[in-house]
Amino acid sequence: MTSDVRVSRRLILQAGAATSALGAPGFLLAHPATIKIGLVHPVSGGLAYSGGQGRLGCQMAIDEINAAGGIKSMGGAKLEAALGDSQSRPEVGVSEVERLHQAGVAAYVGCFSSAIALPATQAAAKYNTPFMIDVGVSDQIVRRGLKNVFRLAPGFGKCVDDAIVGLGAAAYSPAKYGILTELLPSSQLVKANGWIEGLTIASIILGVLIGGQLVGPNVTEYLLGFNMPLIDTGIDTGPEAAILLLISLYALAAWFNTRIPNTGVEMRPMPKNLMALLPDFWGCNSRLWNDKLGQISLSTTTLFWGVSGNLRYIVLAWSAAALGYSTTQASSLVGVVAIGTAVGAVVASLRMKLHQATLVMPLGIAMGILVMGMNFIDNVWVAAPFLILLGALGGFLVVPMNALLQHRGHNLMGAGRSIAVQNFNEQACILLLGGLYSFSTGMGMSAFGAITAFGFVVASFMWLIKRWHDRNLREHSEEVNRLLDVAKNDNHHG
Repeated sequence: MTSDVRVSRRLILQAGAATSALGAPGFLLAHPATIKIGLVHPVSGGLAYSGGQGRLGCQMAIDEINAAGGIKSMGGAKLEAALGDSQSRPEVGVSEVERLHQAGVAAYVGCFSSAIALPATQAAAKYNTPFMIDVGVSDQIVRRGLKNVFRLAPGFGKCVDDAIVGLGAAAYSPAKYGILTELLPSSQLVKANGWIEGLTIASIILGVLIGGQLVGPNVTEYLLGFNMPLIDTGIDTGPEAAILLLISLYALAAWFNTRIPNTGVEMRPMPKNLMALLPDFWGCNSRLWNDKLGQISLSTTTLFWGVSGNLRYIVLAWSAAALGYSTTQASSLVGVVAIGTAVGAVVASLRMKLHQATLVMPLGIAMGILVMGMNFIDNVWVAAPFLILLGALGGFLVVPMNALLQHRGHNLMGAGRSIAVQNFNEQACILLLGGLYSFSTGMGMSAFGAITAFGFVVASFMWLIKRWHDRNLREHSEEVNRLLDVAKNDNHHG
């Protein structure tokens, strides 16, 4: 493997976790001075590049573990990589498993390809040797009942499930926010958005807390002890009971949706040719970006949700580097940011008016600066209020801007279509900023350096958006003031 290969951060982390797990006493029965780990990756053939990344990631993880003192629970035993090459062919993968078994490996890591992983893990099962799959999406790999096989990443089925949930969210979001402009006058939009954001975040936090309890022993025992008269549900495990309760809650939420009053807005029929939606969508997107207030609110909300979508990963990386936190501990700090966002959203609903929305743009610049300021914090008692403040600024920023975007979108093209455009731009920004952060870390930049770069980009773009609005006020003052007057008056549209 040449030194110029760029290593995926995700692969390295996965390989490292796999190597650490396989070194645990529960996997290995003996405590040799050196523990051989068989690396079954395709480093030649059509999958050579990706397989090479996997091998290199494992080797780096092994080196790091050995440098830290080896497997401490096993008397400091060192790890040794036993290199294999499946040559991108399933039958060779099997033969490499057999060869490495003869070489005395205690565990395997591989195989990148599901086609290779399926027979290779079957071969390892004959010797009851642990096999950690770093990449391989086929669900059949872990559904065959092989007790020696483990996988780090989600499989194809889980990805499909998440995609279906995402499609549902994409359909529901325009309806949830778009209906506000149909039910309420302009003067109430900021207040309504504030409460929606606050309650949504509160429900997410509550859901996490309740979800943990639902699979706990106390609640599980109660749920399984509850019998429905004359009905055999067939539910006999805690997770099944928890899922049934969640389905019931979803049904209750659906019933609440039926109580929303009819706004009287006529539904647009779907075109027979769905491809006809593309030019319509592009036209709506262009119309919002060309509107002198729509472009400002759309760019601000797009940037905000792009930051929010990636902030959790930044907090996790920063917590590990600055505080030495595990992923579980760091997750609680992500929740702290959410609490701040909910508070900021509610405060904005009480203090801001629709025509004042553009006044909050300096808060976006402050958010970027605060993100960079995370590098100077190494105490959790300072970090917690700092992250609450960061979240509160975001909540206070997004609520009036979101309301302004709904208002302009409603007047330009209808509520639902404008929210769909907004969601598209927001998701694109999440991917772009996520790619920027991954690229920074993938190029070898430290967590602190990547956080600095991320915060600088956010602050800079928010400054550019503010300058954009200031230029509109100078060069298109008559149009901007007319649109702001429309926002002040519940009876006017424009």
